[in-house]
Amino acid sequence: MPTAVFIHGTGVRRPGFETLARHVTAGLTALRDDLRVVPYYWGDRHGVTLAAHGASIPPGTGQDRAISDFPEWPAEEDDVAAWGVLHADPDAELVLAAAAADRADERPPGSVSPEHVLQERLSTLAAESDAVVPEWASAMSEAATRLGGHPLLGPAAASLDPNELAVIAARALVAHTVHRALDAGHPLIPDGDSRDAWVDRIAQYLGAPPGGSERGVRGRLLGAAGGLASRAVLRHRHSLTHAAHPAAGDVLRYLCRGEGVRSELRAMVADLGPPVVLIGHSLGGIMALDSLVTTPLPQVRLLVTIGSQAPFLYESGCLPSLVHPQPLPPHVPDWLNVYDPRDILGYVGARLFPGRVTDTAVDSRQPFPAAHSAYWTNPRVYRLIAEHLP
Repeated sequence: MPTAVFIHGTGVRRPGFETLARHVTAGLTALRDDLRVVPYYWGDRHGVTLAAHGASIPPGTGQDRAISDFPEWPAEEDDVAAWGVLHADPDAELVLAAAAADRADERPPGSVSPEHVLQERLSTLAAESDAVVPEWASAMSEAATRLGGHPLLGPAAASLDPNELAVIAARALVAHTVHRALDAGHPLIPDGDSRDAWVDRIAQYLGAPPGGSERGVRGRLLGAAGGLASRAVLRHRHSLTHAAHPAAGDVLRYLCRGEGVRSELRAMVADLGPPVVLIGHSLGGIMALDSLVTTPLPQVRLLVTIGSQAPFLYESGCLPSLVHPQPLPPHVPDWLNVYDPRDILGYVGARLFPGRVTDTAVDSRQPFPAAHSAYWTNPRVYRLIAEHLP
């Protein structure tokens, strides 16, 4: 009789583990009634805990309180939050301004629209950006060209006075430049003072008077929206840390002190008769692979990893048992690797270990992070495992 050892992933604790193990067991035995499923629970013994009950969390964030309990939230924090919104979407203020626009009044013949004036100044800025922000001339030139052709520029101009339009355009240019730098992993990002100086300099170049970097009404709207989120995160940091730390902490603890769980898993497998299948989800797949690489386990005839980061850790030099370009040892059995393309924690191994790994995609029709946990309610996952069982 084949035995499947099911190894859970990060953040799983009792009683949730029992529910998961029953579900996995039912799903597998429904397709192979001769299969014995042995769940391996490592969460309590080898998972992470906050040993001092959160003593490392900064003071003042330990109690969950309503945002209204903190009326003295500094204005600069709303400013930081507003820039967080702009870094994520540099066009956010432009969208708000365009949405507030009324139908444009007719202009006298021969008059020049604020949009056209700004477009001409943006075109000049694109050509002369090295004189305005020499530190980021190329990126600013690209941002100015992009903004000059933006379809929302006209509607936004209709709802703003020229000075406010110049300020919002300046913030959009700086936000787009920082957004691109963050995406590219640029090692130097301007601090708040430098950023504000850029905004003021560019706003004046676009026609605003000095001091144009101060936030307008729409800036305050962004600050209010972003600030609520920032305040909620900071003021609930204690509970958020307790809720989130098992998932990330389990991985860190395993990478630092993983031999205990590997030894325990190997001892469990040694007591089982062949054929044995190791089925590991997420971190459980890493544990299974590491255990097989470091010690031949002849009872194990199949390794199944589900939504696992093992290939990524290997390629990045972080897998404890094997470092790229070391080959997979011959004693490691057939390896079925199941991943959902929407699960950003699921990786593929066939290109790293040609001929040794079978990568198979499944679609849970769930966005991340739900996709990382939805494997066990997807019937195709169970069918794939059953098809590969010895």
